[in-house]
Amino acid sequence: MVWRNWSRSVTAMPARFAKPKTQAELVGLVASASKVRVTGAGHSFMPLCETDGLLISLADLGGTLEIAPDRKTVWAPAGWGLDRLTAALWAEGLSLINQGDINPQSLAGATATGTHGTGETLGSIATQACGFRLIQADGSVVECGPHRHPDLYEAQRLSLGLFGVAVAIRIHVLPAYHLEERIERRPLAEMAERLDELAGATRHFEFFVFPYSDFVIFKTLHPAPAEGAFVPGADVDEKIFLTACRIGKAAPFAIPTMQRLMMKLSGKATRRVGPAYAIFPSERTVRFEEMEYEMPRAAGMATLLEAIAYIRRKRLPIAFPFEFRVTAADDIWMSPFNAGPAASISFHQYAGMPWRAPFAEIEAILRAAGGRPHWAKRHTLTADDVYRLYPRTPDYLRVREAVDPGQKFVNVDLARLFGLGAPRKD
Repeated sequence: MVWRNWSRSVTAMPARFAKPKTQAELVGLVASASKVRVTGAGHSFMPLCETDGLLISLADLGGTLEIAPDRKTVWAPAGWGLDRLTAALWAEGLSLINQGDINPQSLAGATATGTHGTGETLGSIATQACGFRLIQADGSVVECGPHRHPDLYEAQRLSLGLFGVAVAIRIHVLPAYHLEERIERRPLAEMAERLDELAGATRHFEFFVFPYSDFVIFKTLHPAPAEGAFVPGADVDEKIFLTACRIGKAAPFAIPTMQRLMMKLSGKATRRVGPAYAIFPSERTVRFEEMEYEMPRAAGMATLLEAIAYIRRKRLPIAFPFEFRVTAADDIWMSPFNAGPAASISFHQYAGMPWRAPFAEIEAILRAAGGRPHWAKRHTLTADDVYRLYPRTPDYLRVREAVDPGQKFVNVDLARLFGLGAPRKD
């Protein structure tokens, strides 16, 4: 079979693809395979799932929520998509602490790559995890947490799938809550001038800016009382946007004019209130390629403006907007947020248009300003870069060697990224 990720830019030809229904079946598959990777929704733009061995989906694996007596934590099936998980939590009167702006990703994939939402006091989804049940390379089942196999737990918190197959993850949760969503157009200059004020005024803050427009789509979410029936909505009209992308592909010279026109027509502010799990995600049907760097918070806005200026100066045909978010610091060994509070700059290109050359040009700007990439988004880090950016890399790889000396869970790109093909001096 041929496996493809969501954007269709990563392909693999696994020798076998399996969707086990029971843990016993999964244990047998992992124990007998020589190479194993796991796939969720395929929303990684890096070849994290790529393998010529066994590729596993946990979508059909049985499991239920195990809610702690104090209702502050829940053991959840790791293979459940966030859409399924958040709906099930809501039915129990619970919500995730935070989410990103899409929800098909599996819980395991989201924690393993540091997937995040936005909010200056809120960390990535990985920070919500406080325990893991793993199938290890020999088929044994191990549970780890802060006080049980603590080194394995610390490494597994952002694992890239290197330490085993997660079957259940213990997560912190909150009582179910509603969010008020506000979307409006504002000048980019206002965002630059009032960034800290605006980011601190609501629980969740973000904006989208087309590189050829001087206005942004400003979006905030904040807890609010329920207000009757929930009204589905979207922050972007996907049909209009797809048409604009197709025109931009056919006539790249028209992109600046189209972006300014789209923003001129998007002046109407919107507001709605709904369940948190329904408000967080947005529909994203227009396929794209993505690169994202987590910048030191203080450098975020200046770096975004520099990237926009570069695109305008070079007249690069970029059809998609930048996305700008803020995230709290954490203490996870391999998290790009462990250096301090961050501003996330996401750079996209329509999947039907060339992206490699402009990504390389913008990546240079983001890296020069101290950025560290999202592990699942396009980047060009080398093993030397990883060791330089992440001082706990030797500890991370020491745990990996202890639990998987035969490199069952290592694929070609991860071997390259961590320099696992040959000994290196730390």
